[in-house]
Amino acid sequence: MIANRRSAVSLAAAVLCVGLLVLASTSFLQALEPPLALHPDNPHYFLWRGVPTLLITSGEHYGSLMNLDFDYVQYFDELQRNKLNHTRTFSGVYRETATSFDITDNTLSPLPERYICPWARSDTPGYTEGGNKFDLSKWDQAYFDRLRDYMTQAQKRGIVVEMNLFCPMYKDAMWTACPLHPANNINNTPACPREEVYTLKHAALTEIQLAVTRKIVEELRDFDNLYFEICNEPYFGGVTMEWQHRIVDEIVAVEQSFPQRHLISLNIANGRQQVENPHPAVSIFNFHYCVPPDTVAMNYGLNKVIGENETGFRGKDDALYRTEGWDFLIAGGALFNNLDYSFTAPHPDGSFLEYQSPGGGSPELRGQLRILRDFLYEFSFVAMQPDNAVIASIVPELEARAMVEPEKAYAIYLHVPLPQDFPPELLQKTWQVPLTLNLPRGRFQAHWVNTKTGAVDHSETFDHEGGQKQITSPEFVVDIALRIVRH
Repeated sequence: MIANRRSAVSLAAAVLCVGLLVLASTSFLQALEPPLALHPDNPHYFLWRGVPTLLITSGEHYGSLMNLDFDYVQYFDELQRNKLNHTRTFSGVYRETATSFDITDNTLSPLPERYICPWARSDTPGYTEGGNKFDLSKWDQAYFDRLRDYMTQAQKRGIVVEMNLFCPMYKDAMWTACPLHPANNINNTPACPREEVYTLKHAALTEIQLAVTRKIVEELRDFDNLYFEICNEPYFGGVTMEWQHRIVDEIVAVEQSFPQRHLISLNIANGRQQVENPHPAVSIFNFHYCVPPDTVAMNYGLNKVIGENETGFRGKDDALYRTEGWDFLIAGGALFNNLDYSFTAPHPDGSFLEYQSPGGGSPELRGQLRILRDFLYEFSFVAMQPDNAVIASIVPELEARAMVEPEKAYAIYLHVPLPQDFPPELLQKTWQVPLTLNLPRGRFQAHWVNTKTGAVDHSETFDHEGGQKQITSPEFVVDIALRIVRH
């Protein structure tokens, strides 16, 4: 009897050991899951989980992590429902106030006592936005628990997170609300003007910034759904490139011992700018408000990802940001994030439409961006490159753009230009236009795709002897897409 019991105990112990080994192996394999990377065959695009990837989304105003009233699970569910695979979040080092930028229910402006950031609160009252001051020598474990759950929930839903570490202090109000401001902490940080916060001029501030960078990078080491952006819009508020490069160097140094390393992004400019002397560790160059998207062509020779990770300040109509997304990605970009003000803490599902904010966003727009995503994923886009030479002529009232896999496939986008002060009737006008293309000899299938519904409004198959070929679009309003593939 005793021997039998010993055998049973030994067997149970063996089973337990095997189980623990399996769990450990599973955790080890998950830790080694390659994170988001540049595609080895075409570094203008991403490779993620073994699949060529574009990052396309319509995301909230960056406060989903730091704002304790924001239900990020509902938010991620809404993105996933529309096959949108990206979000941008701020680390919590920077925050805004209730009046910042006239944004309705700004997620970057949490209510008093609902703001969480990497640093723990002290026992000393007096934080300008409510509650106790911060102790910059101590971490807030509740924040890092929330951060890891945030990343895990996004990971489960196939969503890549841009972790934006810092942001300039646009106005004095942002600086006086920041934990780094000497009035808000017990650590006697330098009393400097807001334009000097990110400049390397104040060693004590720089060391705090490096320490929080190290801590966040270490906490996120095992997540595959991540890249780091150093600073949002550093071209405002006195942020220096030397300081940005110092933060890049710190990320690189921390990740030297990691089995996998994450991509790093710099936010370059609003609109367009030629990137000069890029840091070799930077793989993503992000821009804001790219209408037209000529910054992609300006920087295509970098052989890195060019992204547009913020839109807005053009109005509220979906057509503005739908056309912006199509135009940017067909131009050769690999990342598009519409700034979507329909997501708020009371409406984390993106159902709020009565906002008065400097941009757009709606459930309908998110559905339209899913159509853009589906259209591009019909192609082997890694084998393509922007090439407008395929477009021989188009009516002068419209613009056309093309991505081409030579001899095989053509992604073409036609749209009405919508400048800042466009006449509103352009949003209702119906078009049916001829389009002349330069195509090689062969048999081709052409599908005209409705950018609002995803339906194929017209298809045709044709034989072509090579040279110019004219085809006519079906009727459309504002924009339409054309997929041509060799039959």
